[in-house]
Amino acid sequence: MKRLLSLALMLAAWLQPAGAALFEDQEARRAILDIRQRLDSQRAPTESLNRELKALNEDNQQLRRALLDLQAQIETLRSEQSQLRGDRDLALRELSETQRRFKDLAQSIEARLRPLEPITVSLDGVEFQAQPAEKREYEGALERFRAGDFTPAAMALADFIRRFPQSGYIPSALFWLGNAQYATRDYKEAIQNFRTLSTAAPNFVRLPDAWLSLANCQFELKDVKAGRKTLEELIKKYPQTEAGDAARERLSRLK
Repeated sequence: MKRLLSLALMLAAWLQPAGAALFEDQEARRAILDIRQRLDSQRAPTESLNRELKALNEDNQQLRRALLDLQAQIETLRSEQSQLRGDRDLALRELSETQRRFKDLAQSIEARLRPLEPITVSLDGVEFQAQPAEKREYEGALERFRAGDFTPAAMALADFIRRFPQSGYIPSALFWLGNAQYATRDYKEAIQNFRTLSTAAPNFVRLPDAWLSLANCQFELKDVKAGRKTLEELIKKYPQTEAGDAARERLSRLK
């Protein structure tokens, strides 16, 4: 633009001597202004284009920054997704391990509780539920009686009755306790236990034998009257039993 202005001034200076009438100062100024206007009109689109280019460049920079931020966010999300996937896999493994341990624990508890579960026992014509410990202790005491260890058997049976007063074994335990005491000549205690048996289990299948043993204890204590009465009641209540036959034979010898 400066170069065009200089050319215009040179042209005006060169034309002035030759044709001063044609180009006066005012016309020269107008010519210069016209040139300036044309130059300005040419410069305006250029500046506008520069501004647009600058704006585009700034937009481009912003877009690039936005793309970089987006890429960073994508990478962060990928990392978080990978972490979550790892956490999920770990949680699934831990859940599976917990379920396995729970199953093993449940099986272990079940195995431990199984010996404690009540079992069905059939004894002396009666069926009932008993704890395994009851069964073991009763059978252990009875085994001593059968082996002839009457004193330990009596102690074991008495202890069993104290520990398991509601047990279905009680009638049988009282019966064998009375017999063990009879064998050790503890007649008074034997009589008490046979009478307790008669009251606690009036339908006990071995009750006739218990009455016969009760009478024998009374005879051992020289209480012949009580023994005779017991035998008579035995014959009256249980006439068709072996104990009833034994009672009749014993009474016949007393006459």
